Amino acid sequence: MQEAQQIIQETRQWIISVVIGCNFCPFAAREMERNSVHFELAESPAAATILLQLYNLMEKMEEDRSVETAFLILPVDWSDFMLYLDLIDQAEGLIEEQDFEGIYQVASFHPAYQFAGSPLNDPANFTNRSPYPMLHLLREESVEKALELYPGDPEEIPERNVRFAREKGLAYMKSLYTKGA
Repeated sequence: MQEAQQIIQETRQWIISVVIGCNFCPFAAREMERNSVHFELAESPAAATILLQLYNLMEKMEEDRSVETAFLILPVDWSDFMLYLDLIDQAEGLIEEQDFEGIYQVASFHPAYQFAGSPLNDPANFTNRSPYPMLHLLREESVEKALELYPGDPEEIPERNVRFAREKGLAYMKSLYTKGA
């Protein structure tokens, strides 16, 4: 249990210091302040169990509107980024199969995240790197509302993040991703 709490704390700290601190997601601070972010560890490294747990998280979010977003953290056996991408595809398929398409979306974060076509050491990859592999569930309705209220052009957010990461450089971005940063 202590280890699970530590993993969740490290994930929370990553959100505060990196996601919010670098303004990678201009909407994250509000949800962290409201305590509407749910954190959960995968019960098993098996893909089928993770997908069932993800389904149960969507059901939980359907029942409890105070949970705005959820992170399913995969601390064991998901270090291979390509296998993780297969899991993301399966998670997106689950959302579609269970008629949650248009209700939830899954965002991906992984310690070895690499955008297609980018070099491994491109600082931009760090905009989607996290201390652990995880599946991030977002409510589509809330994403749409947040984007409507965003004062700038929301389509510029990813470009701004990439520009920020590249301007800061590889050493700086790596320094943010040490556990407990």
